[in-house]
Amino acid sequence: MNTSNNIKNKRSKDAFDRLLFEQKLRAKTLVIDKDLDLLLIVFNTGNILKAHLSDYPKLKKATKEELKGWRLIKNGIGVRWESLDEDLSIKGFIKTAALNQALRSLDPHNNNLDNLAV
Repeated sequence: MNTSNNIKNKRSKDAFDRLLFEQKLRAKTLVIDKDLDLLLIVFNTGNILKAHLSDYPKLKKATKEELKGWRLIKNGIGVRWESLDEDLSIKGFIKTAALNQALRSLDPHNNNLDNLAV
């Protein structure tokens, strides 16, 4: 029985997977500034995601030199820091940034909320 005729491409129910696999969202480059606790992810669409290094424990503890040692993996679906033994996915960056932004905006006293969603 040939089942290949019965296989159909199904649309993912996960919005993040649709961005990555159907719309081919990929990281193009990173901009990192340890002094500003800043991590910018520039996507192939021209959009930029702003994150805090302090949201990622290994990145927070890393030296400026270690932070420079990143490379894109899986055609821009993730980022690897070899010297830190750290791999982070674009999907994870987006989810963490969105959650942390929401939590910070809901903080009635503007407390410094470190490592919210990590």
